[in-house]
Amino acid sequence: MNKSMLSGIVIGAIVATAGGAFAGYSAMTSKSPTHAEVTNVAEITEDQRTPREVCQDVVITRQRPVQDEHKVLGTVAGALIGGVLGNQVGGGSGKKIATVAGAAAGGYAGNKTQEKMQAGDTYTTVENRCETVYDSSSKVVGYQVDYVIGDQPGTVRMDNHPGEQIPLQDGQLNIASKQ
Repeated sequence: MNKSMLSGIVIGAIVATAGGAFAGYSAMTSKSPTHAEVTNVAEITEDQRTPREVCQDVVITRQRPVQDEHKVLGTVAGALIGGVLGNQVGGGSGKKIATVAGAAAGGYAGNKTQEKMQAGDTYTTVENRCETVYDSSSKVVGYQVDYVIGDQPGTVRMDNHPGEQIPLQDGQLNIASKQ
């Protein structure tokens, strides 16, 4: 073999080996995705009701305590006045009937008059009254995230907004790094 042929074979072998090594290295270090691309983020909300107490002063009208709940004083006073007036009417036995009728009518009228007076005997006072009211609000409790890794779509729920990308670790979502 001549020297130039031997040189050609050696150079060819070196080029073929270098090409194979480069191709193998490129295949081993081929760029696998490092991030998932976020395509959509939707907030997940929860409605909350928060109680609070509201107090206000209210004017209250009350009836005073009744001293004579059977209305005896009004009945007796009305019967006396009615009897005296009935006694002024008629003569003889009609006078007695008019006195009794006047006393009965006067007793009834006195009873009703005292009842109306007692019902109108009121006083006012101010009371502080409180009630519980509820305020409604919405709170974000998470995010529904749609993403793609290469051509593969996926969905995941996350506690925090992911931004535009989610990092991958060994081809899987690395959600812990976003928390």
